[in-house]
Amino acid sequence: MIRTGEEYRESLRDGRAVWIDGEKVEDVTAHPAFKPIVDARARIYDLAHEQDTREVMSYVDSDTGERCPVGPKRPLTKQDWREKRAAVDRVLDDLGGIVTRVGDETVGEMWSLYDGQEVLNEIDPSFSEHIRAHVRHAELADPFHVSANTDPKGDRSRHPQEQDPDVLLHVAGETDGGIIVRGAKFETAAAYANQAFVKPTIGDWGDTKLSDYAVGFVVDMGAPGIRHICRSSFAERPASDYPLATRFDEIDTMIVFDDVEIPWEDVLFYRHTAAAAFIRATLHRYSMFPFVQRHLRFADLLVGIAYVNAVQSGIKMHQAVREKLAELACYREGINAHLTAAIEMGEVSPGGLLMPNQALLYTGRVLACTQLPAMMHLARDLCGGQLCVLPSAETFADPEAGPWLDKYLAVGDVSAEERRRLFAFARDLLNSDYAGHRLTFQLFAQSPAFAHLLAVYNNYEFDGPADLVRRYAGLERPLTATRA
Repeated sequence: MIRTGEEYRESLRDGRAVWIDGEKVEDVTAHPAFKPIVDARARIYDLAHEQDTREVMSYVDSDTGERCPVGPKRPLTKQDWREKRAAVDRVLDDLGGIVTRVGDETVGEMWSLYDGQEVLNEIDPSFSEHIRAHVRHAELADPFHVSANTDPKGDRSRHPQEQDPDVLLHVAGETDGGIIVRGAKFETAAAYANQAFVKPTIGDWGDTKLSDYAVGFVVDMGAPGIRHICRSSFAERPASDYPLATRFDEIDTMIVFDDVEIPWEDVLFYRHTAAAAFIRATLHRYSMFPFVQRHLRFADLLVGIAYVNAVQSGIKMHQAVREKLAELACYREGINAHLTAAIEMGEVSPGGLLMPNQALLYTGRVLACTQLPAMMHLARDLCGGQLCVLPSAETFADPEAGPWLDKYLAVGDVSAEERRRLFAFARDLLNSDYAGHRLTFQLFAQSPAFAHLLAVYNNYEFDGPADLVRRYAGLERPLTATRA
């Protein structure tokens, strides 16, 4: 059943090994680098209990009669997806910013493996039993679930066995109780999550049928042998100047697996490259939706800051400004259209789930990700030069310097402080080191752009347009080309 925010915080006080900036963290719920985002995740849990938001954030499970969270609920109908979309919007509205790695957008990766039970059954029927159990556990127990995917890489021109074999996570041994894994993965939010779905990133297994690197499992983020080595935080700076970074910095972690034992019941596939290839090909089948939905909210903010500045500064009447605002609006509505249509044109998956239309969702992801840098730059253009020259809030508050800023930065009825707040927000969204980090994250969080385009190719039905041309042009020979 749904947890409270405090129950979530308590679940993190499990003795986990976490380091940041050379410091070993005793309690991630209290450390200044982690506390803001832990509090944001705790707030999401509490929203499921509050009267005004409970119906949006939770539902009553038909089997148990308990209230459970909307996010990890298996999608069986279009309405399920509409409700998931509404829950994400409610969270972002309540928090006043964008959070990306908070659980709802990663549990969908296990649904992809749920769709692959036929593949798993051919290998070992116990694996499909394990995935069903974990999907159900996510629905009922409400863990903060992340998805560890990216490796440290190493020399990608060589096989793992030709260098340090630990450069890619692999099985180092077996026990009666499970498998022993060794290696490292990168994952956002791992240091303050409850569990992670870990799987390989190898795309080409060649003729290899079995490999110790072909392993997928669910692991407790506080398990013995797990080490969390985190990047520096953006959160420890003045909130008045960095209103986003200080509240929504989602810390990225290198998870070191130092001979970690994974119980057999938590192993979702092992050694068989066919299972690893399947999950790689379908990994984002569901998780794309909330990922692209976050782009939609980002687009809302781009439109908003550009339009507010245009109104405040009196430049809205200029044709060039209106055209640029319209470009931002087209970007925003393009994302919205793909999301909406992906639900309405949804399809039943091999596992019996309601799968958003894959062509629409994959092409929507390409639109959202590839156009984001240009749209951010367009918003910078519409904000003007003050975006990069604005003094700090402390300077505005200074008794000697402050009055000069009040005099020269006020615009008509809009006070200098209102202008400062707008540009502090815009700078943190567009220009700060946090903004640059988020842009890179959005571009690579679900694989790079070339992989996005390949996913479109692999999931697009070219036969329809090809047949149309064949008939219209009077071509008699049917197409025989294969997708490969």
